[in-house]
Amino acid sequence: MSVIENAIKRLQASRGGSPAATHATGTYAQPVSARQRAIEADAPPPSFTISINQDALRAAGMLPPAHQERELAQQYRQIKRPLINLALGRGVTPIPRGNMVMVASAVPGEGKTFMSLNLAFSMQLESDLTVLLVDGDVVNPRVSQIFGVENEPGLLDVIRDPSLALKTVILPTDVPGLSFLPAGRQDANATELLASARTQEVISQLGSDDPSRLVLFDSAPLLLTTESHALAQLVGQVVIVVKADQTPQQAVLDAIETLSDGKAVSLVLNQSLEQPRPGYYYQYQQLGGGARPLERARDS
Repeated sequence: MSVIENAIKRLQASRGGSPAATHATGTYAQPVSARQRAIEADAPPPSFTISINQDALRAAGMLPPAHQERELAQQYRQIKRPLINLALGRGVTPIPRGNMVMVASAVPGEGKTFMSLNLAFSMQLESDLTVLLVDGDVVNPRVSQIFGVENEPGLLDVIRDPSLALKTVILPTDVPGLSFLPAGRQDANATELLASARTQEVISQLGSDDPSRLVLFDSAPLLLTTESHALAQLVGQVVIVVKADQTPQQAVLDAIETLSDGKAVSLVLNQSLEQPRPGYYYQYQQLGGGARPLERARDS
């Protein structure tokens, strides 16, 4: 039995089984103010486009090697489909803020940034969707560094300065349908910033400006920083990356316990060398009917 299966069974047992499904709870994002709408309307567009060199990303280990590309592409199709369905209500009841998805891990080194990038690339292939990838790891902004925009204004700057328009810091890329919001200038009080009412307004704007947009946050590990806890309150779905044969079972349990009851949580086993069997990968909605099959991912 895998660490994911064990973690789910232990968590369900500790909460008295699997009661009927509930919608995600937690703090709801604030509506965007008329003043903020006016700021956005008057702001100029971004001054440049991020050029994404996929060969360089592959050489850096952030994309699968060529001989695994087709296999991984199929796995990410299976990972993204339930996330998209819950976001848009395709065949299922949509969940509140389901179009905002946070990718996290219990501890560092699980492959969450690899997951975020490859999931974003897979999602942008959808013909009727666009993807905004947000570097929500404001402590260690790895994606911003990978894209070479770690010194550009971003999420924290917009939260600090209400006069700064979001559309000026959301950077287009040369990958169709994919844009990127850097983490922004670091701040010693990042947790307090992310827990503020201003952040609720910003996140609300990210999720409501474009009805065809999925917002994907690359987050800090849940057991490492408090910033990830503040961000988790504002998204509808959380994907927790679990590294095969490495992540302690208790760490997975502890990471899930940091999230609010009823939060839609997906657990993805990463770097598994085993062939998947039925029920081996799970999407797990806390207090929401147990586990459903998801899929694995194996980075290089």
